[in-house]
Amino acid sequence: MKKKWILFIVIACMVVTMTACGNSQQSGGSPEPTDDIDATGKPSENTETNAPEEAKTPELEGYNLLWSDEFDGTELDMSKWNLEPREPGWTNQELQEYTTSSDNAFVKDGKLVIKAIKTTDKNGNDYYTSGKVTGQDKTDFMYGKVVASAKVPEGQGLWPAIWMMPTNESYYGQWPKCGEIDIMEVLGNQTHIAYGTVHYGEPHSEQQGIYNLDNSTFSDDFHEFSVEWEPGEMRFYIDGNHYHTVNDWFTCVDGEEEKPYPAPFDQTFFVQMNLAVGGTWPGNPDETTEFDKAEFMIDYVRVYQKPHYDTNVEKPISNFRELTEDGNLIYNGDFSEKEPLDDKENWFFLLFEGGKGQAEIADGEMIITTEEMGRVDYSVQLVQPDLPMIKGTKYRLTFDARASEKRNMIVCVSAPTAGWIRYLEDTMLELDEEYKTYTYEFEMTKKSDNNGRLEFNMGAKDSTAEIRIKNVRIEIIE
Repeated sequence: MKKKWILFIVIACMVVTMTACGNSQQSGGSPEPTDDIDATGKPSENTETNAPEEAKTPELEGYNLLWSDEFDGTELDMSKWNLEPREPGWTNQELQEYTTSSDNAFVKDGKLVIKAIKTTDKNGNDYYTSGKVTGQDKTDFMYGKVVASAKVPEGQGLWPAIWMMPTNESYYGQWPKCGEIDIMEVLGNQTHIAYGTVHYGEPHSEQQGIYNLDNSTFSDDFHEFSVEWEPGEMRFYIDGNHYHTVNDWFTCVDGEEEKPYPAPFDQTFFVQMNLAVGGTWPGNPDETTEFDKAEFMIDYVRVYQKPHYDTNVEKPISNFRELTEDGNLIYNGDFSEKEPLDDKENWFFLLFEGGKGQAEIADGEMIITTEEMGRVDYSVQLVQPDLPMIKGTKYRLTFDARASEKRNMIVCVSAPTAGWIRYLEDTMLELDEEYKTYTYEFEMTKKSDNNGRLEFNMGAKDSTAEIRIKNVRIEIIE
């Protein structure tokens, strides 16, 4: 699990992982392609699953049930799962100790419950324990559909996740080269938003989808999270709604050629579930966090597999965005078109971490009205994604902006699929009541990226003054 803060990821983000892979730097070749993959990811003449189908587990058209756990017993089925102990701070600066205690992970009323517990250490400091349940070396598989129903806890600093890591984490090298599939992550202070993310590559790259509930939260009731993992594509769903697709990943060792596609996602992975406390993405708990309710509940986990998969796949060719007729990489940069700002086409407007506000296009201007500034700079955010950033190219960003009274704003060009690095660094500017033209030049020195993103960040600036922007351009100057 990872990241920046959304984005939306949006965007953002945010930018981290719920785990680090093995320390080995060695890399291997890809497994030999085959049209038929069995439960362990090995070639097989017989593609029928050997796992008995449980009575209450539904069939899926085109799939065989590989394995499932409905958590109907009184104890965790240790033929399918492990309890993985970890010390506090093991990854992402998280606070919890993962234990093997049945206080932190147990089966009750047909549900797996992963519970975070707050205690004190011998010095009287806050101490947190929680559970991490993994299927490593027991229910590993290569390619399939994972379906899980879960209800998340609400509370600042709580971070539940359902995700996947490779059985042999050192096969392509340490994280992120080994790959990671985050089926679901939710932050306890924003339980109306769920994230599905794929991590890979060196340098670290990620692609994140976001699913937003309008009138409820993922802590109100159980929701079904799933991913369809195939040799050349991953598709993410919530409650059957498709919201994210990834098909253009890569992996390599720094300074070496990329491994043959679809590496690193051509090896066996396993499912795991945990409830983290604190860390670089959600932040730490505070006085509002109710640990008596800090329970991550999973109703079922089901893994299906098609009778065969065609592994003869090629990486899609990236089609870079074309310049407008007047040489602008920004579409609708003059705001002549009154477009929707929530469809992730051209411009879109985002709110996170307590930010509240609206944005609209009128009379050739983008008008942003902030009601609450939120806790972070991207709490109120205007972005345009899908900008081609080509290694060795110099760019010039220009725009006009003003505010109803003096206030600050941050502008940058970020890399949401490349670890949220900056191609144009976060740049603070002071807005006046009169329009002023702002100009910034930058050179792209990193690996070419078809997913650059222009960001105007207006959160947490000690002001909610209205902002107006017009005449936005990014030009290639060399």
